[in-house]
Amino acid sequence: MENEVLFSVGDGGVAIITLNRPKALNSLSTNMLKPIGEKLKEWEGNDQIRIIILQGAGEKGFCAGGDIKILYKAQSSQEALKNAEIFFEEEYQVDMAIYHYPKPIIACLDGIVMGGGVGLTYGASHRIVTERTKWAMPEMNIGFFPDVGAGYFLNKAPGFIGYYLALTASIINAGDVLFANGADHYMTSDKLQDFLESVKQTDWHSKNINTMINQLIGEYSSISSENSALESLQTVIDQHFSRNVVEEIIKSLDNDPSKFANETKHLLLSKSPSSLKITLQQLIEAREKTLEECFATDLILARNFLRHKDFYEGVRSVVIDKDRNPRYTYQTLEEFTEEDKKKFFHENSVKL
Repeated sequence: MENEVLFSVGDGGVAIITLNRPKALNSLSTNMLKPIGEKLKEWEGNDQIRIIILQGAGEKGFCAGGDIKILYKAQSSQEALKNAEIFFEEEYQVDMAIYHYPKPIIACLDGIVMGGGVGLTYGASHRIVTERTKWAMPEMNIGFFPDVGAGYFLNKAPGFIGYYLALTASIINAGDVLFANGADHYMTSDKLQDFLESVKQTDWHSKNINTMINQLIGEYSSISSENSALESLQTVIDQHFSRNVVEEIIKSLDNDPSKFANETKHLLLSKSPSSLKITLQQLIEAREKTLEECFATDLILARNFLRHKDFYEGVRSVVIDKDRNPRYTYQTLEEFTEEDKKKFFHENSVKL
């Protein structure tokens, strides 16, 4: 268990956090998050540590999100439910600590970066994507909602791009991540490794840190060869996803004869109706909220989703049985009413 996350400190002042569950795509558990939070606090007060690198072990990616199989057990007992709630509390505390961290954090968004992986990287000071990056907030696929501060950061994307990403759970590449403000720099995966070696081999104790980091990034980064598909689609995405009601988004798409609109409509209708409505409300309300307020809302929503049958049915269909045929309690958008939706935004108001 203790090897699920690795910590190391070099003589030059570089500390490294490595998510070390490559067979599980480095998916997060409480056993990983708690020590990460403790190390970040310890390193914050250590003057010998100047820079932190956040990376994932293995060839497939940084992090695929939270360990869904563990959360699925939350329906089995009060103890398992409490453990799932603790997971979210720990996760959100670590995510917020990264946003507020006083030292540079270099996040390596190489390969798969989804859900909880996005949460860990979004607040980092220097975020690097590669040609291998596959970025998504995929929670809509399992009857959940985009958490880890998504209400805050998806509203930072241009126009209504964040709304599209949240509601469709689309997987995007490096060019799109840069356009959506999910990363700052692009390097090829080979160059990223060379860059990290340079960072490790530099003595940071006598350097102007930010100037030197930016100089190094400039040496190894390049313009992404992948143009942003989202940028070219922004006008049509804004047209449809600026609506305040899911049914109106569907209606708007239905009135658009384009292939994109037709595919997007069918994609939305394949998701959990309750997840769609709650997520749109979450994003709209988050426009006026601080980071801390967004995470507080996430915690209320997460606790209520842990008491929501459609979350477990979504997980069953994708992760457990893998039949991709969820039988949700709420089959249509109309069945999930305004009153049903409101309950999710109040503590302890949803019962399994």
